[in-house]
Amino acid sequence: MARSPSMKKQFRDAEATQKQILDAAELEFAKHGIKGARMSDIADRAQITTATIHYYFENKEGLYKAVLQRPVNEVQAMVSQLKLDDLSPEDALKQIIRVAIAYEAKNPRRQMLWFQEASQNQGFYFKQSNVESLHEHLIKVLNRGMEAGCFRSLDPVLTLTHILSVCIFYFTVHENWKHLNSGSDRLSKEMVEKHTEAAIKFILAAVKNST
Repeated sequence: MARSPSMKKQFRDAEATQKQILDAAELEFAKHGIKGARMSDIADRAQITTATIHYYFENKEGLYKAVLQRPVNEVQAMVSQLKLDDLSPEDALKQIIRVAIAYEAKNPRRQMLWFQEASQNQGFYFKQSNVESLHEHLIKVLNRGMEAGCFRSLDPVLTLTHILSVCIFYFTVHENWKHLNSGSDRLSKEMVEKHTEAAIKFILAAVKNST
């Protein structure tokens, strides 16, 4: 059954409200973690009532889980559109690197969110966010590359860790490293593109079969 105009508006309004809540909660959780963040502060930042938060997310734990799940869902949607199976292993790897860096550049504060989760909860909620579904794409590309002989023999899981470190550490340390070269905006379009191209060359040099 098709939605009426009023139903469509209500749906859009609900989506907008939930995004508003998640955006505000993400900032608070990134600063304070789940233990230190307060629902009243999240409500104030989102310019809504705490009752509205409870209506959509039930409680702070439910909201926190939704905040952690959102980036996983967003990146999953982006990677699914790449059609990696239609690309060579090398081109597929390049695409994954580009998506990973572009996403972090757009959301540079999310690394602190993951840090808070590791520090406060030792990954208790992280393991519930189905991050493995994202890792599977990269592991599949690495395995395809090894089978085709264009990648050298690798430990896929360890190599995944190394690749993500090369891509993401740049943003993890941004707030510290920006002081080392105050004349350069490390989050500018030009600097992020420079980081992207350097990361691609570095990673491919590490994984390609030289024989």
